[in-house]
Amino acid sequence: MAVAIAVRTRLFARLRELAGTDTESVEVRPGSTVADVYEALRNRHPSLDLDRQSVRAAVNQEFADWDAPVANGDEVAFIPPVSGGSHAVGVLFELTTEPLDARRIETAVSHKGAGAICTFTGIVRDSSRGRSVTHLEYEAYAEMARTEMRKIADEIAEHWPEARVAMAHRTGRLEIGEASVVVSVSCPHRAEAVDACRWGIDRLKESVPIWKKEHAADGTYWIEGNEARV
Repeated sequence: MAVAIAVRTRLFARLRELAGTDTESVEVRPGSTVADVYEALRNRHPSLDLDRQSVRAAVNQEFADWDAPVANGDEVAFIPPVSGGSHAVGVLFELTTEPLDARRIETAVSHKGAGAICTFTGIVRDSSRGRSVTHLEYEAYAEMARTEMRKIADEIAEHWPEARVAMAHRTGRLEIGEASVVVSVSCPHRAEAVDACRWGIDRLKESVPIWKKEHAADGTYWIEGNEARV
């Protein structure tokens, strides 16, 4: 019987900076849980958050509870709060370092049966919470981010079965005035398109593992949880 199993851990945004690494192999006993893996990491990197309420976990790119079991070879990611019968179609889910073109995203959801297209575009602004912002950096758990975007499209399908959905988000450095995110939804009618688009951007901000770091005159700041809504 194996005396230990090996899992690959991944850390993002603030947690990555606290630990000084973004990936690390950890050995734990057979029958261990996600919580045991995190504790093993904390033993190596005491600066990691002690309060697990401020951290979410994912096993093999699926959100998981702290008491979820882990197996040899699993990938376990620890994630700070992010900046959650149909015919709906998710047509585009994109992470890119290139500038976003909202018209291109709209074209992706356009079709002859679409009576309305609603598009939300998030723009980098020059101030936040009383600070003057010089630029932003976005970081993503890319593989999982696209999966979560598809799940949001499935949620939209449950409420608005005839919707088509496209989402794109920038990563890397963004300057003031650049678009950071575009969500576009087409529906047969105006009210449906507006409501579905609002649902899409709200859920993206809640559940898709993308983080924002603000660069200001007095330092840099990771924006997490409710702060991302300010």
